[in-house]
Amino acid sequence: MVNNKKIKLLIITGMSGAGKSQTANVIEDMGFYCVDNMPPVIIPSFVSLFEMGNEELNRIAVVTDIRGGEMFSQINDVIKSLENKDVECKILFLDASDEVLINRYRANRRTHPLCDSKNLSMPSAVQKERKMLASMRERADYIIDTSSVSPYELKSIIADAIFGNSNEGFSVLCKSFGFKNGIDSEADLMFDVRCLPNPFYIDELKNKTGLQKEVKDYIFGFEQSNEFLKKLIDFIDYAVPLYVKEGKSRLVISIGCTGGKHRSVAFAELICKNLIKNGYKARTMHRDINK
Repeated sequence: MVNNKKIKLLIITGMSGAGKSQTANVIEDMGFYCVDNMPPVIIPSFVSLFEMGNEELNRIAVVTDIRGGEMFSQINDVIKSLENKDVECKILFLDASDEVLINRYRANRRTHPLCDSKNLSMPSAVQKERKMLASMRERADYIIDTSSVSPYELKSIIADAIFGNSNEGFSVLCKSFGFKNGIDSEADLMFDVRCLPNPFYIDELKNKTGLQKEVKDYIFGFEQSNEFLKKLIDFIDYAVPLYVKEGKSRLVISIGCTGGKHRSVAFAELICKNLIKNGYKARTMHRDINK
């Protein structure tokens, strides 16, 4: 059997102190299987583990840099061999100014990898590393300077650079629940729709749910329900991009009604539909629909 699985490999490298480990965490949130501090010589074997595996595991990322010592000098040969094997290989290079890198090491009270191994001062170590990485920086597909980037901004910058979409790695769960069964402790944003007309008191709707047309038609047959939904969506449309910008990976929007079967379900479905229309990854969960 011939395996036509296409592996996408992202090599994360760059200056020590520029944020490679943090970037690895961000990349992992975006659906990559990610490993930090991997010597180049191991990368081809690591990639081969995925070639015959689950189809969903086709995006992998590795952080490799001068911590690998002399082995790091093999990186260019390794990349060439991977490309010859039809592995889609991209390089993300993290950089920052010498002054920022030195200040970060001082703040963290850590030692630059070259200070001990090469018996260099911190400024000399940074300059030496920059020369060692010059060829990698030149061939990089993406270069991100983190000198003035906050941890919260890094995620959207990476998503824009690699995917052309700052929403990558961000998902929304639209969750319905019933207050009588307890509030939703997972919620980031919680809204109460108990003020709206309740289908529970209509005999033919009582045992149906907000997923069914008859119930939805009843709920949104009232002007106040439609106005409530409009204002709620306006708020969510305004708030969600702020959460993305802040670097949040997952947002839970919970809608509560009395029993969690009618109004909250209908609202959660429409809010989710609007988020998907706006380009977000969103799904619904109805906690109490069967209670």
